[in-house]
Amino acid sequence: MSAEPIFHRTGEGTYTPTGHARGPWDVALLHGGAPAALLAREVERLEPGADMLVARMTFEFLAPVPLAPLTVHAELVRPGRRLQLVEAEVRDGDRVVLRARAVRLRRGALEHGVTPRTPPGGDGPEDASPSPFPSARKEAEGFHRTGMDIRFANGTSYHEGPAQTWFRLARPLVDGETPSPLQSVMAAADFANGVSRVLAFDDFLFVNVDLTVHLDREPEGEWVLLDARTSIAAHGGGLATAALADRGGPIGVAAQSLFVEER
Repeated sequence: MSAEPIFHRTGEGTYTPTGHARGPWDVALLHGGAPAALLAREVERLEPGADMLVARMTFEFLAPVPLAPLTVHAELVRPGRRLQLVEAEVRDGDRVVLRARAVRLRRGALEHGVTPRTPPGGDGPEDASPSPFPSARKEAEGFHRTGMDIRFANGTSYHEGPAQTWFRLARPLVDGETPSPLQSVMAAADFANGVSRVLAFDDFLFVNVDLTVHLDREPEGEWVLLDARTSIAAHGGGLATAALADRGGPIGVAAQSLFVEER
């Protein structure tokens, strides 16, 4: 990948987002998938992790993440040979804007009791189709426009209701690097709310305040499929969920708590 990255690395643990990290709600704020992928990268790089796989990541969006220089840090808070707990955060100056916890488990080998893998049915990414983002705002760059390759499968689109959507990072997450499958999963999972929307983007604000991803196996390849749906309650809350898959079959689930209000 030689295209402009989503983040420029500017020092040890410091990054500056490009316009490709921008979200759909405000031109000065990031899409949640961009810093989520960046934290996944930090969790993968943290030692000792060579024999560990990420089984779960939970993100808490404590404040909007700005399109501004950011500091990223990860720390092993529960070491172990079988189980590890990692905490990571994104800071805007002295303020923590995004916090994550990751569970890492030791890789092993099983001869029996393995669930068969069935490749997802329907359209693969080559047969799926892009869909115009349904908003009056038309910024040229954004995570949902130029940061991710987004293709809707099986007749779904950005229209309201459940959707089946393939995702891959369209450019390097960080200068000169090929994104890992885990980074692609975290980037894609934060889209469940948007692709399965049940309200109009221009009339309602419906943003996720968290994201939890459970993986029952390690993802493979660059493509991630979300089979997503959203429900909204009268009190102004909601939940977006997605079954996750790669070309080889199911890999896990994702969930987002939503805050909803009229614009």
